[in-house]
Amino acid sequence: MNIKEIFKSIGPGPIVAAAFIGPGTVTVCTLAGVNWGYSLMWAMLISILITGFLQEASGRLGVITKKDLSEILRDSDLGILLKWFALPLVLLAIALGNAAYESGNLTGAALGLDVIINPTKVIPETFSIKPTNLLAGVLALALLWYGSFKTLQNVLTGLVIVLSVSFLVTAFMVLPEITTLAKGFIPRVNSENLLLIASIIGTTVVPYNLFLYASLAKKQWEAASEIGAMRKDIWISVVLGGIVSMAIIVVGASNPSTEINSVVDLSKGLELTLGKTAKYLTAIGLFGAGITSSITAPLATGLVVCGLFGWDQNISSKPMRWVMISTVSLGLIFSSFGITPVQLIVTAQLANGILLPLVSGWILWLSAQKGILGKYATRRSGLIFGVLIWLMTLALGIKSVSLVFA
Repeated sequence: MNIKEIFKSIGPGPIVAAAFIGPGTVTVCTLAGVNWGYSLMWAMLISILITGFLQEASGRLGVITKKDLSEILRDSDLGILLKWFALPLVLLAIALGNAAYESGNLTGAALGLDVIINPTKVIPETFSIKPTNLLAGVLALALLWYGSFKTLQNVLTGLVIVLSVSFLVTAFMVLPEITTLAKGFIPRVNSENLLLIASIIGTTVVPYNLFLYASLAKKQWEAASEIGAMRKDIWISVVLGGIVSMAIIVVGASNPSTEINSVVDLSKGLELTLGKTAKYLTAIGLFGAGITSSITAPLATGLVVCGLFGWDQNISSKPMRWVMISTVSLGLIFSSFGITPVQLIVTAQLANGILLPLVSGWILWLSAQKGILGKYATRRSGLIFGVLIWLMTLALGIKSVSLVFA
């Protein structure tokens, strides 16, 4: 089997991995390693299990119903009041939120490039525009404008491979004894690490990914008999994405300095002990994480908005292109001019905090309905695990909302 055939057989799972291994995850995992060593590995393991379970359920709904979550929500019989509460909430959390977070995605990609090429600012006296921010934004726009779903899938798969190899090789260079690493999978929770634990789970279990995968799964697999292929696709992708996130924690734990505030600081610190190879590998990983999220966030936004309003979800349709262009453009403006859209981020964080437990509970309920999924409905044993997951997402949601008002 040649490379072309391998890529042809891959499903949309890597897109989900590309989406949750963004600059936010890279930063959180780096700080987890820097401040807590390997002791929060267990939190990442739990994040992988939660993500895989919910993503598989959303994919199952997409394949069987031939609708994504936004279409199911639009067509559902929830009652006028509940539906008019849910629809704006989804738009706030995903459409507005992704537009605000896109600036962080582009900035992350640009920071990785900065380490490699060290560019100068353009028009420093006026706007302080960085060429690497513009390059990342233009690259994301070009891929979304000219690419098909399959093209994006292949590009993102390739980028995920590159960033995975970058972080895994760096982690291997600093890998501790297995017994030391294994102790990190023993749960330890206290008031000091609770916020970081919530951040690890929160950056991995992403609401928009649930909408994104259901939409891509309904396009990828045509028959219910292909559910097995879908499960393999998403679980392999989520597990591999989780392993990469763990590798980032390992790299963070190996830092030679206590003055580490971001992965860029870490890459420069690693240069002192491991040479330029580690520095550039980490920078390439950060660029890959940023550019993949810069593509998946607008793509998910377009699919959700078009699904909610009943517009054409083809990637080349005018509604999809306008939504994707608007998302990237806002992120490019915010990141290039150094604007921090604080109010947008706060609003999105509040909406996400409310949305995550609602969406996870809704997905778990839908996935258990035999009238919808027949023999593919979630079994009782799965529902027990699902209830535990829902309780965790509820706690995470409450924590996110409390941070907004803190």
